[in-house]
Amino acid sequence: MRVAIDKVGRIVIPKPMREELGIDGPTELELTAVDGKLELTVPYIKVHLEDRDGFTVIVPDEPVPPMTTEMVREAIERSRR
Repeated sequence: MRVAIDKVGRIVIPKPMREELGIDGPTELELTAVDGKLELTVPYIKVHLEDRDGFTVIVPDEPVPPMTTEMVREAIERSRR
């Protein structure tokens, strides 16, 4: 499906796609560049934004286990592809 991007970089996700993905309001999405393409995903961990000492940080709404060394390596490798 083709969509337009405006001059400030906003993209409108059509309502049927938002409904299919469960996006029903202000939602954080993950945007990644992969092989010259934009990949937009709905994160599986519910989070919210907080201001901490003048910095905006993403905070999970539920406990999240720490990443293992292997998970970090896999994430780095995925970002290099």
